[in-house]
Amino acid sequence: MNTRTASDSADVRGNILSTGQRIMAAKGFSAVGLNEILLAAGVPKGSFYHYFGSKDAFGEALLEAYFEDYLAQIDATLSAPGIDMAQRLMNYWKSWQAAQSSFECQGKCLAVKLGAEVADLSEAMRLSLKRGTSGIVSRLAGAIEAGVAEGSLSIDSDVDTTANSLYQLWLGASIMVKIGRNTQPFDWALATTRQLLHLSQE
Repeated sequence: MNTRTASDSADVRGNILSTGQRIMAAKGFSAVGLNEILLAAGVPKGSFYHYFGSKDAFGEALLEAYFEDYLAQIDATLSAPGIDMAQRLMNYWKSWQAAQSSFECQGKCLAVKLGAEVADLSEAMRLSLKRGTSGIVSRLAGAIEAGVAEGSLSIDSDVDTTANSLYQLWLGASIMVKIGRNTQPFDWALATTRQLLHLSQE
């Protein structure tokens, strides 16, 4: 009975988070009220405060859950069998491009959508973003280092600088895609990525 209750509780909390992620990825954090999320999730307000003490606490949990899933996806992409690390890295960037080329990202681009906004609103959410993005850069650095060691790519700068430069390149490209309402910034980012990793252009 207790196991079922714990499972049900996790389902309700997860439903609120996934609903909030989808809505806030489209509208931003400040523009979305709790009532909109709870109505879409089919959950009463009392249940929300059972799981989250405030909207800021919800935002922090939302980002933590988002990055947990995102980092698991990166780990899977960067450990794919049968290909070298350069190919794995390019698959990661291509999956980034595919996920964020839609102007309605449906929860897939939460860090891009909320990054600048919530960093100024909440220290807890800013730190959540910092932890999540640091985790991404760390994985990219490890993959680049492995690629250099196996000879599938090469770099002119050090591993950490290259990893940070690439992540910031793609983050900026994602914002420019939203501003320009076209996906050409991703084509430029992909070409620049190949140059930084000394890979042949496709």
